[in-house]
Amino acid sequence: MKLRVLSAAILVLTVAGVCISALQTTRSVRDGVFTEDQRKRGAELVAQRCAACHGADLNGGEEAPALYGANFMANWNGLTVGDLAERIRISMPPTDPDINNAQQRADMISVILSVNGYPSGTKDLESRTELLKQIKIEPRQ
Repeated sequence: MKLRVLSAAILVLTVAGVCISALQTTRSVRDGVFTEDQRKRGAELVAQRCAACHGADLNGGEEAPALYGANFMANWNGLTVGDLAERIRISMPPTDPDINNAQQRADMISVILSVNGYPSGTKDLESRTELLKQIKIEPRQ
C-alpha cells in the first residue's frame, strides 16, 4: 500500500514538473515582445553604455561579442530573454553593472532583439525577470 502511494506521489510530481516546465517558456522573441518606442529609448542607452565595447553597430569589439547575427544566436539560442537580462544585470557594463535598472535593461534588450530582426509589437517588454524567463530566444523563421 505504501509503495503504491509513493509511486502515485512520484507520478503526480513528475507530471506537475513537466507542466510547470512547459509553462516557463510560453512565448518567443518572434512574437513581437517589445515596442518601437521602447527600442528608441533603449537605443540611447545602448549608445551610451554598450557601444564602447560591443561596437556602435553591436557587431562586437576586441573583447566583447557581437550582439546580433550568428554569433549572438550561437550564444543565446534556446535560452530566455530572462537569461539575457540576468547576464546584463550581473556583468554589464563590466565597469559598473549596477548602473542599469530593470526597465533600462528591458529597453536595451529591445534594441538587441530589433537588430536581430525580431518584430516589434504593441506592448513594452516587461522588466521583471520571472516574466522575461517565459520568452524564449530562437532563430527567426
